Amino acid sequence: MGNTGFLYLVFSLIIVVALVFDLGLLSKKNQVITIKTALVQTLFWVFLSFAFCVFIWFRDEGGTGKPDAISFLSAYLLEWSLSIDNIFVFIIIFTFFGVKEKNYSRVLLAGILMAIIFRIIFIAAGSELVARFDWIMYVFGVFLVYTGVKMFGSNEEEEFAPDKNWAFKLLKKIMRTTDAEPDGRFVIVKSGRLFFTKLAMVVVMLGLIDIVFALDSIPAVFSVIPDPGKKMLIYSSNIFAVLGLRSLFFLLRGAANKFNYLQQGIAVVLLFIGIKMLIEKWIHFPVWVSLLVIVFCIGSSIFYSVWHKQKNGSVETPE
Repeated sequence: MGNTGFLYLVFSLIIVVALVFDLGLLSKKNQVITIKTALVQTLFWVFLSFAFCVFIWFRDEGGTGKPDAISFLSAYLLEWSLSIDNIFVFIIIFTFFGVKEKNYSRVLLAGILMAIIFRIIFIAAGSELVARFDWIMYVFGVFLVYTGVKMFGSNEEEEFAPDKNWAFKLLKKIMRTTDAEPDGRFVIVKSGRLFFTKLAMVVVMLGLIDIVFALDSIPAVFSVIPDPGKKMLIYSSNIFAVLGLRSLFFLLRGAANKFNYLQQGIAVVLLFIGIKMLIEKWIHFPVWVSLLVIVFCIGSSIFYSVWHKQKNGSVETPE
């Protein structure tokens, strides 16, 4: 078995064992997740991600262990920071559909598993495009610069509205739905006909909305790992970040209004990555530079958000 094949095997075993442990020991059906439990689960997934990074570091075949580990960590932190935007949208969707707190964990898990499937498809397609067309990296770069500029200037008035979203309108057209109390069920049979409940709507919406986020995150991760032969690093960094979304959701849902400037921090990261992709032919940035930029921008934006809120004593929207 080759080095890449062995990495796939180790990664798959880690994910299977981790899911069994997370769902079997750290979570219970219809359990209301507390901040303490969410913190434990978040630390659990972060620990696994860093442990896998250490494994890559020391599995140094052909002298690629250390640079591959840095690339994995950079891609993981990038995807992790971008996924925070997903969480704030998830909070809005759950509130809009009136999902009961005891169903949060189950619905999130189903939606995240759907998101993972979409991510695998996007990464496979992106790797094939990068391998066939060198110029596609410039397209990714322009798209990320545009997204960064747009995100930096957006405000709360442009807040996500589920009832006006394309995914919601599409699902209302193609799914036979019911407003009856789901009581934890995804489908209900009435008069011999099958109806999808609002929980099923939420699950599918979470998966479809992630497609939009993948349009940003997948091109971004190729800036850190441009070699299509390193798909394993791209897959693992993405999947670890997405699997940690569920616990991160419970950890951050009460603090959604405390990080007013986080969006600007993420926007600067996207701008840097987009510009980096556009000038890579002339100016090469080591992967560790990207890692430092990601950590600095996200950390600074969170710190400044908290400091600004405490200083003014109220939540203000950045202009």
